[in-house]
Amino acid sequence: MSFSNAASRSRISGLRLLIMSLAFALGSTAAWAADATTQAAEKTPPSLRPIVDVPGLPRVLLIGDSISLGYTVRVREALKGKANVHRALTNCGATRKGIAEIDSWLGEGKWDLIHFNFGLHDIRRLKTDVVAVPPAEYESNLRKLVERMKRTGAKLVWASTTPAPPEPKAGQFQRVPSDVVKYNEIAARVMKGNDVATDDLYSVVVERTAELQPQGDVHFNSKGYDVLAEQVVKSIAASLPGKVSAQ
Repeated sequence: MSFSNAASRSRISGLRLLIMSLAFALGSTAAWAADATTQAAEKTPPSLRPIVDVPGLPRVLLIGDSISLGYTVRVREALKGKANVHRALTNCGATRKGIAEIDSWLGEGKWDLIHFNFGLHDIRRLKTDVVAVPPAEYESNLRKLVERMKRTGAKLVWASTTPAPPEPKAGQFQRVPSDVVKYNEIAARVMKGNDVATDDLYSVVVERTAELQPQGDVHFNSKGYDVLAEQVVKSIAASLPGKVSAQ
């Protein structure tokens, strides 16, 4: 065997080793990326994980803040086999965020019903006498959001804002309970003028806050979210007659 042939075979062998090394490295990278994606998905709260539609069932979209995050999975499980219950994959926050992101939340699919709320983030007190979103702007934003959602052709259901404690626990914004009432009245006016149904979550829990909310917490305990979910399921069933049963 000549020197040139040996050198050629050596180069080919080296090239094969390089290709195998690259293939191994790419495979390892792909496996690592897939594993990282899986781990990230597992860390995402169930309420913020997208779902796959069951064909033939009505499509429902939940829009709301952390209160709605607390009842999303319960509503989804209660309506399993009866409706595809999606939600905006975020804490929807105040109406300003809604205005900025509503198009992405609605996406391209067809919705049969949209159950939505904005309020607790709007009434946060940035200073003693300053709310995050003033009443006039809140009303204007709600009107814009309702108009946009109506264009989907979906049945709309407004969820009234749930109570806030007068003295929040550490780490939560100050909210004034009377502001909840005031902003619910604004929302009621907007919804009545637009023929939008109301799911009155406020009335369902306001007399039971000591039982359903931890002290100083705007959120709810497990029983509280059970109560809210039951009411939301009833509201969805009533708004999709013939399509969904609350039983």
